[in-house]
Amino acid sequence: MRAHYRDAGLDESDLAPDPVTQFAHWFAQVRAAGLHEPNAMICSTADEDGRPSSRTVLLKKYDERGFVFFTNYGSRKGRELDANPRVSLLFPWHGIARQVIVSGTAERTGRDETAAYFRTRPHGSQLGAWASEQSSRVASREELDAMFARLAERYPEGEDVPAPAQWGGYRVRPETVEFWQGRENRLHDRLRYSRRTDGGAEGPVDGWRIERLCP
Repeated sequence: MRAHYRDAGLDESDLAPDPVTQFAHWFAQVRAAGLHEPNAMICSTADEDGRPSSRTVLLKKYDERGFVFFTNYGSRKGRELDANPRVSLLFPWHGIARQVIVSGTAERTGRDETAAYFRTRPHGSQLGAWASEQSSRVASREELDAMFARLAERYPEGEDVPAPAQWGGYRVRPETVEFWQGRENRLHDRLRYSRRTDGGAEGPVDGWRIERLCP
């Protein structure tokens, strides 16, 4: 099981001045390539004792403030982020031999932002957010389906479903963002943006440092 990578690489001169703009370039290319769910990302967290856990979540928006996903705050990742907001996001775009790795700090989005996104979800997904106490034990699939059925009676199709209080978004403010491009002979290109703050007469100015890493 050994893949052969292409000749074309990633050069410093190809990069945008900031990682969000560069991510937008790559995200547009991966969508154009037709990869399934290019917004799927592996979200890794750790509890207060440093025990890690990972799962796949979906990126729902991004801008200069960070990368946003939504979940149940009572889930394992929600509890771990409450105790330790450090998080890693990995976009595994294997089909085009690329990865993006984001490391940063997560904070909850505001309720208005959560409610606005929740209104865009399909009706069944809205009910599912109420039915599932994510990461908690459930006696059987039948119990979960019964809960969903009761909610479907309470909130029929077309009726407004409020966002659950325990459900909402996290915005990951990046501190480093690595762009990985597969190359021949395992000499892959790895270019990493690191957030820096330059102090000056007019005060601190946020910016990004770009460095190349050995593969």
